Amino acid sequence: MKNELIVTTEKFVRSELGEDATGHDWYHVDRVRRNALHICKKEMTGDPFIIEIAALLHDIPDEKLNESVAAGRAKLSSYFQTIALPEKDRNHITEIIESISYKGGKRTALLSVEAKIVQDADRLDAIGAIGIARAFAYGGKKGQLIYDPSIAVREEMTVEEYRKGKSTSIHHFYEKLLKLKDLMNTNTAKKLAVSRQQMMAEFLEQFYQEWDGQDL
Repeated sequence: MKNELIVTTEKFVRSELGEDATGHDWYHVDRVRRNALHICKKEMTGDPFIIEIAALLHDIPDEKLNESVAAGRAKLSSYFQTIALPEKDRNHITEIIESISYKGGKRTALLSVEAKIVQDADRLDAIGAIGIARAFAYGGKKGQLIYDPSIAVREEMTVEEYRKGKSTSIHHFYEKLLKLKDLMNTNTAKKLAVSRQQMMAEFLEQFYQEWDGQDL
């Protein structure tokens, strides 16, 4: 029964996000799922089924990928109506998904170990080499510049400012990506984040050398 629900959910997510060009495509979702199950196994805690379904569905209601917050929630709710999932599990998965988003750094209380694991899994895919690629894919889709040194890095932001304020793809590293290593919940994710953080630091160093012509 659980395996059938996972397969059905995979098909649904592929149909919804398969062609996404912002870095929130099926392959991102699958990496988050695999990250989450790895953390679950290593930490020896959490319900693997809840973790896997939540990881698979975590971007379905994302306001960035829907017309509005309400539209995203309606899409997730509508999907739940098509599968035989107990209400308790449905509520737990919804709570996980609604609590793990970065939202400009505004910390939301995570009410379960499953939420902590899925959040870590998602954040791991936002850093390192994959994170770099996704940052520029998302920035390009949003119409942002790669970099503009005249724009200040934003320190404190409302959710609205984080979503719609003026920024660049390079600024996104300082406004979010470089902060994620220290926000990981589990020891497993903290260890995995170290090399990915180093990758981003090296990339930025090389970027500025080329930007300023120091490598000529």
